[in-house]
Amino acid sequence: MNENKPVIVDTNILISILLRKKSTFLETLRSAKYQFYICESTIIELFKHKDRIIEYSELSEDKITKVYYFLLKRVNIFKEDLIEKSNWERAYKLCKDVDETDTPFVALTLELNGLLYSGDKKLKNHLKRKGLI
Repeated sequence: MNENKPVIVDTNILISILLRKKSTFLETLRSAKYQFYICESTIIELFKHKDRIIEYSELSEDKITKVYYFLLKRVNIFKEDLIEKSNWERAYKLCKDVDETDTPFVALTLELNGLLYSGDKKLKNHLKRKGLI
């Protein structure tokens, strides 16, 4: 990862952190080398899946809460209202054929001229073909 560019983290990466005892990305988050960003909608998604995360996690509920707290302290929450309309439109066009629910992450990546960190291989391959990543 380029240390100068902001890193936009999608929801599935954060859910993975909350499900596993060990996470390389959690160690990366602990480093001060990068600026990490999430969309506001990520908070909603994590809350929406809270019960399933607790059910399937290798972590205790208390540990999940501690990791969640750490995540919220370490990432910047970007107000989606601040993303330019043109970036929303371009992101939607890029995502609509794969998964339009990824539009906010791609829009934020465009807005910040950042790097998208996603575990969604289908999306990443699609964006590579389109020249975004």
